[in-house]
Formats: sequence, structure tokens, C-alpha cells
Amino acid sequence: MTRLSARRASMFAGASLFALALTTFAHDVRAEDAPKLPSAAQTDPVANSVMQGFPPPADKTVRFNDGSSGKFSGTRWAFSHIRELGPTANVWRGEGPVAQLPRAERDLDKVPVTTLDGKQITFGDMPALTYADGLLVLHKGKIIYEKYFGAGDAYRPHIAFSVTKSFVGTLAATLAAQGKLDPETLVVKYVPELKDSAYGDATVRQVMDMTIGVKYSENYTDPKAEMFDYARAGGMVPQPPGYTGPKTFFEFLVTLQKEGEHDAAFAYKTSNAEVLAWIVKRASGQSMADLLSQQIWQKLGAENDAYFMVDSIGTESGGGGLNTTLRDLARFGEMIRNKGRFNGQQIVPAEAVADIEKGGDNEKFAKAGYKTLPGWSYRDMWWQTRNENGAFEARGIYGQAIYIDPKAETVIVRYASHPYAANAANDPVTLPAFAAVAKELMK
Repeated sequence: MTRLSARRASMFAGASLFALALTTFAHDVRAEDAPKLPSAAQTDPVANSVMQGFPPPADKTVRFNDGSSGKFSGTRWAFSHIRELGPTANVWRGEGPVAQLPRAERDLDKVPVTTLDGKQITFGDMPALTYADGLLVLHKGKIIYEKYFGAGDAYRPHIAFSVTKSFVGTLAATLAAQGKLDPETLVVKYVPELKDSAYGDATVRQVMDMTIGVKYSENYTDPKAEMFDYARAGGMVPQPPGYTGPKTFFEFLVTLQKEGEHDAAFAYKTSNAEVLAWIVKRASGQSMADLLSQQIWQKLGAENDAYFMVDSIGTESGGGGLNTTLRDLARFGEMIRNKGRFNGQQIVPAEAVADIEKGGDNEKFAKAGYKTLPGWSYRDMWWQTRNENGAFEARGIYGQAIYIDPKAETVIVRYASHPYAANAANDPVTLPAFAAVAKELMK
């Protein structure tokens, strides 16, 4: 593992509990339309002495309550220090030995990449261009590339944002394969509290594949968007003085009303993941943290505990609250690449992984209008590229990713703190960069 000498200094703590919805950029923002931003080097929290000192200077302090933890460039420190700022639920790694990831390091920095807008760069250019905090490549189960930037470090958990959804989807597919969850039944079988909500006549499968007709906006530029109500209810953003709205995820979800018809089109909405997490907890009788620990994390031979952000009553955020180290994220991705098998055992049923890999309805997905994702589909809260290698991905705002290429026997995991929430700002660089590396490794 290589690191810049300047980053060998100790890492410092503090920052944004949930920058989930705190920047002011829309989902469809294009990088070329945006104002000029300071570079990754200019906003490096270590180089800029952010949160250093006892106490740190006022102009170098990042807090949750004043919103500084959710604004760029405070987020560059915040995303690696979520636990310091708010309550969390631990995902225990267990008492077993760490599943070692052997090393066979290669210089991938010179691999040529043509971005979606036709620019010629290299794989080594990609981290700085996309504000990466950590980047790791596995090939045939071996670490061939691992680097950290900014506040990222091998031992420090980083917020996964919507990559969390793919963990929840995997757990749901696992319970289905185990006969503990019926995807074809109505949501209200497991959560009757949702009978008067948008989910009252929806099936679990429709929730898993995000084909729900629900009035819920994720428009980051609209202060009235339901995503902000969700974030306030879950304690992800500060609640204003005199706040009288929902105080928990549960209280918020029951208020959502129907808009349009179910199963007509793919529509990416975090509320669906939070409903699926509620279903999974009811079907398993366990909290999300305990279920993930018992079903996956302990068996995975994880190097570190993971943790979830939680609301005021300790309910984990299934929509974007998971924090893991980069290597443990890679272990999870490698397990999925190997059809659920890792660390000498079948962790996730092969049937569940097969269901993820087959993807969803392309025509329904196309209605969402993602310009950088033509031909893709979505199933079990995973994104399928439908490319020639059958690659699929877990994706989170600000650039979080697990990219799995079965044909190239490759897993790429990435944590980041991009200024823009929407991955439309990342995709033109990251997607061709991931594909270029996979192609190189197939030679």
C-alpha cells in the first residue's frame, strides 16, 4: 500500500453526521455546467490541518449542528469520521480470524482511459479528478492496487451512503432464498403500519427493485423535497428550532403517499430502501446491525467492525447509513463476485446472488432517464451495467462504489468525497476507468 509522505501524519477526527442531502447540487447536474471548484489537493483535510489541535481553531472545526459537516469541503473530512458526531449501531466482526487478502500489486496508474466526454486520462488521474478518499482493486481475490487520499485510511470506516442499499438488498435476497421472506407478497404482510401509505398495495419485489409509485423527491435543489424530511426525521441533518415533524424513520415512512402506479417504471427513491430495511428487520426479527453481523460480517472474516448511523430511537439507516473500511468493502464485493462464497464458506446463498446478477427490467429502468447509464437495469438494490462482461455495481452519492466484473474476475471499491452528490459528476470518469482496468486485467 502506498501513501504520500504528508499523509503519514496522524489522522484527525470530527465532521458531518450525514451529508446525505446537504450540498445544493441536483441529481442531473453536469460537471461542465458547474462553477469552478477547488481541486482535491486544495481541499485535502490533512494538508489543510482540518480538525487538528485540542481544540482545533474555529476556522478548522467541522461540526454537525451548524451544518459545516455537510458542506464541501468539510465533507472531505466528515465522511471518514461519522462516528464522532452522532449515535451509531455497531456491526460486530466476531471473534474469528481476519480473512487475509493476498497481495500481488501492479502499477495500474498508467492504464489509459477515455472519459465519457472524450478526454484522454489515465487510471492514476481518476482519484484526484473525482476526490477519492480510497481506491482498491482486487483481481482473482488478490489486492493489486490500494491507495488512500485526504482523510481516508485503511483502518478508518468511511460512509458508504447508498452502497448501503445494496447490503440491504442482499440481505433481503438472502432471506428470500432461506424461505424467510416472500418477495411476491404485499409489504403490509410484514409491516401493517404502512397500510395507509403509498406502500399499502405494493409488493416486496416492487420495493426491492424500486418500481414504487410514491411521492418522494430526491431533488437536492428543492428545500421542500421529501428527502429533507427523511433526513430530518432520521437525525441526519440538524432539526431546526421548534421542529414538530417526524422524529424517527418509522414515523416518516408512514406519512408517504402514492404518486403514480407501482411497477410502471424504475424510480430511485431512498424511501424504498428504508421500507425494505423495515421489512427485513420484521422478517428476520433482528436489527439491521445484528442481522448484517450474523449473516455476513462475522462469516466474511472482516478486518474491522462496521457501523450504521441511527435515528433517535436507535433505528439504523438502511438507505445510506453504513460505514465500513475499504478492505472490508472489498471482501464483501469479492464474496458477491464468487456467488456468495468467501472465507471457506457459502455466506450468501448462490440463489440470492444469481437473482441479483440477472438484473431487472431494462425498459422500466430507461424511463428514469439516466444519461450516463444507457441500457442498465436495477434489481435487489444493485445496478446492472448490462455490458459485455456483465458488470454490476453498488453506488452511493459523492462517489462511493463497489464495481464487480465477473468476466474480468475483478472487484473495484472506492470511497470518495466529491463536491457533487449526484454520480452524474463521477460517472464520466469512473465508469470508463473501471472498465479500462477490467479490460487491462483480462489481457
